[in-house]
This record gives sequence, structure tokens and C-alpha cells, in this order.
Amino acid sequence: MKKEILFCCNLTKAPNCFTIVAMKKTVYVIGHKNPDTDSGVSAAAYARLKQLLGYENFVAARAGHFSPQTEYIFTRFKVPVPEYIPDLIPKTAYYMRDRCDTVDCHTSLWEAIGKMDAKSYKVLPVVDESGKYQSLLHYNAFAQDVLKILNPEKKSAITTSVDLVHSTLNAQPIIVKNEKELFKGTVLVGAARTETFQAVLQEHKSENLVVIASDREDIQESAIDAGIKLLVITSGNVLNKELRLKAEKQNVSVLISPYDTSSTAMLIAYSTPVSVMADATVKPVLPGDSVAKIRPLLQESVSRSLPVTNGENKVIGIISESDLLHEPNVEVVLVDHNEIIQAVEGLEHYKLLEVIDHHKLGTLATNYPITFINKPVGATSTLIANLYRENRISIPLDIAGILLSGILSDTLILQSTTTTDTDRETAEYLSNITNLDIQKLGEELIAAGSHIGGRSASEVIKQDMKEYTQGKEDYTVSQIEVDNTGEILKRKKEFLNELEIERRSRKALFCALLVTDITQLSSILLFESDEQFLQYMTFPKKEDNVYYLKDIVSRKKQLIPVITELIEQFSR
Repeated sequence: MKKEILFCCNLTKAPNCFTIVAMKKTVYVIGHKNPDTDSGVSAAAYARLKQLLGYENFVAARAGHFSPQTEYIFTRFKVPVPEYIPDLIPKTAYYMRDRCDTVDCHTSLWEAIGKMDAKSYKVLPVVDESGKYQSLLHYNAFAQDVLKILNPEKKSAITTSVDLVHSTLNAQPIIVKNEKELFKGTVLVGAARTETFQAVLQEHKSENLVVIASDREDIQESAIDAGIKLLVITSGNVLNKELRLKAEKQNVSVLISPYDTSSTAMLIAYSTPVSVMADATVKPVLPGDSVAKIRPLLQESVSRSLPVTNGENKVIGIISESDLLHEPNVEVVLVDHNEIIQAVEGLEHYKLLEVIDHHKLGTLATNYPITFINKPVGATSTLIANLYRENRISIPLDIAGILLSGILSDTLILQSTTTTDTDRETAEYLSNITNLDIQKLGEELIAAGSHIGGRSASEVIKQDMKEYTQGKEDYTVSQIEVDNTGEILKRKKEFLNELEIERRSRKALFCALLVTDITQLSSILLFESDEQFLQYMTFPKKEDNVYYLKDIVSRKKQLIPVITELIEQFSR
């Protein structure tokens, strides 16, 4: 499955056309913004479970960049990294229709109209030989141009070729010269007296002429003698051998049309290449363009439709105003969070199918029933691993490896106060599958995530930042596990400056970084706050803006409950 922009591009070649088949509805399994290891692992493992259960349209996704620890886990166990989706703001790709045909620029207008009529298309993208978009054929465009050609008060001049006239008329070729060469020709119907017709031929002597004649040999001969470009004999009439020899010498192409003169004249007008009649002013949009961006463009489009192209300017679909009225082809499953404030931006535009989480309940609400799994365990990875077992699905070795890592990361190698017997039993189960030592793997994970050398303060703070709202107050708490807090303290000023920048940009009450020492099972808290709130802080002060949190290692179970009480006191 190609995940580039929600669709797989399946080019099935037919004469002069390419068919693009869009991907079916996609269900993104996605964790919270600034995903930690448990969030990323849960998304990948649950998407794989759904696929093993037969739901192939489930795709693992992430709403932010992974930390070094998470990247290490996915690399070590050779599991594909979830697709990066920075937001779910409605985009063209989420609404574009299921399929779209294109037509080669050299195809006749008649053939293109036939395709549109047969499949009830309102528009048809025109592409060049390499499949790149050129223009858009719609009824308004070619109707106006055809009326100009068929206007009896003006000379009929069209761009065509002998081959296009041949295919449009289903004509019988007699003599064909330079059949692919495009020319702009004047169409004359040989219905006048011989002398009058010869005078007309003389008037158009310097032009490429297409003469339509019936069975009148005098007209046929006059046209051949004048060295016209193409002679079309109507109603299935034939050319006698003497005139055929003369036509050969004069390099005059000759076709026999099965239609009468009036029908032949009309059809020739439709033999012009579709590129001439299509609207080149219609510019394509990209699948990643937001709906807000393309909506005014659709309103300006005469056909209320626009072609959608990829980065190589190849057509991959069509988007119309009516498409925006339909449900998007995206649905969502949330893992490791259940609060809108922590969810990927734009979630509210899509149907939420499931939530699998181990945090406190937030304010999430839906207008319909969903599957909601929320249990007081140390890691969402624990829940996902047991869903495999409940569904009697064998856990693949690579998935067992990342699930074990997710549990160990979120429970600090099963030492956090959030750790339950379920986490321990599940970790042992996964350890047996993978033949990995729990303590050794856990230490490797801590080491992979604790190195901050060469990483900016902003990167460290944002790698596992969670946003909270309590009443009228907003705040953030980031967390990082280390084996020694010394390096963080040496760079204290840098981290505090970044926390203050974050606080001011969010207009938050405070922004904090919880630095957990896995060897001591305690933490320090770097804290930038509104001055009035500082007096409510009850934690032991280690340095300016740095607090010591003895025996506190869990953000959600130990720190946030205390913070909640402090904010309540501040707000009274």
C-alpha cells in the first residue's frame, strides 16, 4: 500500500488514456502530539493487529517527530515508522473522488466527448505523452469553440490531421499522406457548380484545404488538381482509378466517409485534437492543498471542478464542489490519549472510531457510540499486547519487541508507581516471545533516550510535551528520563529560557520540564511560571526555578494531581 498521499496510483494503460484508481477509505491509528515511545509503539502495533484481522485500510500514523529513544526502538526491531501527519486539517486528498480518467492530448475531440458521455464525466483532464497535465476539457470550453467552427457566417477552419479525420469518421483510407501531421485547414463542401467551386478553390489557394465531396467526379477532380490537403468522399462513394492515380501524383490524401455530406461536415469539426478545445487556464491543485485554499478556486472554475496532480504534475484525481459535501475518506483511531487538546489538529473533522488509552478521562465527546478502552495500567502498549491475545492473534516477533519496549519505557522498567501486575505479566509474556531480558533492554532504552548532547533545549522540551487545561489556565509539562541530571543542570539557563519562550507564546500559566533520574527514581522540575503562581509551589527548591521531587517519577499519576491542587488554590 502506497501511503504517499492517501491513494495508490494505478496506471492501467488503454489507448490514449490513463486510469487512476484512488485508495479506499483510510483509518489512521494515531497517538498524541509530541508522541512518546508508548504512543508511537501503540499506533504501529494496533494498526498491525487490525491488518492481521483483515482490515487492510488501517494505517499507523504519528502527529509529531519521534524522540531518539523511539527511533532507536523502531530501528532495532525493523518496524516501519508510522506515517508522519502533522495535522488533519481537511485536504484535497481526503475528499477527491474515487477514480479519474485522462485523455491524451492527441486524441480527437469526438473520442474524448464519447468517453465523457459513456462515463457521465463532466470534465476530462488532458495530458501529454508522459502523462503530465496540460488542460481540462469541459462542456463549456469545447461548446464555445465548436460553435465558432460551425458558424455559417464564418469560414470553417480547424486544426486536425488526416489520422484524426480518419478515426473520427471511421473512414476508409484510400490514399494517406503524412497522416499524423497536424495542420490548420479550411473545410469546403463541394456542392456548387464546377466553375463556382474552382473559383472558391482559387481564393483559398495558399491554405490547407479539406474538401468534402459526394459522387461528383468534376468536383473531385477540381479538388485534386488544386493540390488540396485532404479529399473526403461521402456516403461510401468511391474514387475512380484515374483520379486515384492523379491524387497519388498530387500527394492528396483521400478518405471515404460512411456518412452523408452534412453529417461528415459536422463530424470533421470534432476531429480537432482535444488539446485545442480544452481549457488551459484551469490550473491543477495538489492533494496536500487545504480545502480552505481550493474552495475559492472551485468557485471560480466554470465546471466547478479541478484536476489534482502529484509532485510530477501527473493527474491523480478530480475534486469538485460536490465532493466537499461528502464524508471524507479518512477515519481515526486514537491511542495513548483521549483529550482533544493533546490530539492531532483537525481531528474534529473526521469520524472517530476507537480510543485505546490508560490516562484519565478528558473532555472528548462524540455524537455516536465508539469503542472506548481505558484501563488503569502503566502503558497503552500493555492494552494493545493483550488485545492480540484476546483476539487469538499471534504477536509477530517485531511487534512483540516494540510492545515490550513501550511498556518498559512508560513504566521506567516496571519501577514507576503506575506499574500494575498486568504490566508485569504482559512484559514477561513479551519477554518470552522475544527472548529479551527485561532489565537489560530497559537500560538500553533509557540510555538511548537520555543523551541530550548535541540536541537543542527546544528539541528536548518538545519531544514529550503534554498540554493541559484546568479551568481558565493552560500549562505544559514535558518529561525526559536520564541516568544523571547533571547535564541538564549544567544547561539550566538554556532550558529555562526555552520554557519561558514556550510559556509566553502560549500565554500559559507555566511551562515545566520534569527530568526523571531512573537510577534514583526521583526527579527535578525546571519551572518557568507567572510570578504570582510561584508562591503556591510547595516542592523543595533546589535552585532558582528548579525543584527537587523525591520519589516522583510519574507525570500523570504523581505530578499532575499535585499541580491540579495548586492551580485550584491559585484560582480561588
